[in-house]
Amino acid sequence: MKIALFGKIFNESFDCVIQSLLIKLFDRKVGIYVYQPFYEYLNAQKGFSFDFQGYFSNSDNLPKDVDFLVCIGGDGTFLEAITLIRDSGIPIVGINSGRLGFLANISANDADHAIDYLLSNDYRTEERCMLKLYSQEPVLTDFPYALNECTIQKIGSSLITIHVSINGEYLTSYWADGLIISTPTGSTAYSLSVGGPIVTPQSRNFIITPIAAHNLNVRPLVIPDDAELKLTVEGRVNQFLTSLDSRSAECTVDNEIIISKSPFSANIIKLPQIDFYSTLRNKLMWGADKRN
Repeated sequence: MKIALFGKIFNESFDCVIQSLLIKLFDRKVGIYVYQPFYEYLNAQKGFSFDFQGYFSNSDNLPKDVDFLVCIGGDGTFLEAITLIRDSGIPIVGINSGRLGFLANISANDADHAIDYLLSNDYRTEERCMLKLYSQEPVLTDFPYALNECTIQKIGSSLITIHVSINGEYLTSYWADGLIISTPTGSTAYSLSVGGPIVTPQSRNFIITPIAAHNLNVRPLVIPDDAELKLTVEGRVNQFLTSLDSRSAECTVDNEIIISKSPFSANIIKLPQIDFYSTLRNKLMWGADKRN
């Protein structure tokens, strides 16, 4: 078995977890390809001196024949790993060394059991749809896709007006701080924090959620994911910000943005006894009430 290992920095309380994980993998004769900056961090900052099988630093030299990629970190690290996997179809699993961990949903306490499941092939993969961004001017062209959301946001203090059409039909104009176009996966991320609905991962939808809309009668809207959205922006400032997950770039107001479903999906590993509903209960304290 061959795996890829990706991660960023983590606090001291996680040292023993990652060390135990690596020892178990080496004991089981697993070939490990590690992200070069992560290897340098483990070596220089943590004093780990494991002899890995190989290294990668970008999507081009990530081995495409690995069985899966293990991501060490929080949800932001998980989203960064997606930019390395791209359309290769490599399954990804996240061990959470951060805080919330909706995507990286394996806790430190469960990491050892999770590795046992992975090495015995006792898991399934779940396809998660992604967004594709097209822009008239070059914007995030290296990887114009997102697992969570595409966000249009103001720069400065003035509101912007975002004109939205769906499949060529005019929807409305949002006068707001911005607009989020979210996948079902992203419905528990930024969209949720501004009042968007929670949508189960296998729902074939996009969610349009305004950010601090000045029009109080504007509400989030759920649409089919085979729709194509066209967005144009007006504002007092000549620029606005376009984001794909955690990556962003400035655009000019005369730029037209088109958002559609990506032609490929992300393959997320699901382990036994960990599902979307249990994650809702555990991470968002869903239904938690001492009276229950």
